[in-house]
Parts: sequence; C-alpha cells; structure tokens
Amino acid sequence: MKALQAYIDRQNKWNAMFGNHTPYEVATAAGRKRVAEVIDCALSPENLSCDGELSRSQVQARYRELNGAARDLVRLDPSMAQHMYEFG
Repeated sequence: MKALQAYIDRQNKWNAMFGNHTPYEVATAAGRKRVAEVIDCALSPENLSCDGELSRSQVQARYRELNGAARDLVRLDPSMAQHMYEFG
C-alpha cells in the first residue's frame, strides 16, 4: 500500500496546486476505479515517456513507481485490474 499511498498523495498535491479540489481516494469503489484509470493513463507509452522527452532511466523510474501503485491497488481490490489495460 506504500506505493499506492505515495502516488495518491503526490497526485492530490498536484491537483490542489492547479485548483482541482476533488482528492483521489481508495475508500470507495468509485474512488478506486478513478485511481485505476489515472494510473492506466499514466502507464501509456506516450505519457510514461512524456512523448519521448524523458531519458530511459527517468522512464524506468516512472514505470516502477506506477507499476508499484497499480500492484497495490489490485491487491486492495482485484477487480480494479479490469480498468488498467496498460498494467500487466
């Protein structure tokens, strides 16, 4: 759960900076689904590499971070795997 909580905390801080005050959470099924979809989107090749702008080591670090959060989310609620097509 550590990777998932770190990811959620970071996303919530970014959202607050840009005026989005709807926090991510995993207490409800809808909240878990929303987090799963955000992780899945971030794992797409274009987003993961910032359209090719990141170095290989930066992409690998982002991938490990996102994959860890995805694993934690699936451990918490196995049904969330169906919402993450890029995870696997």
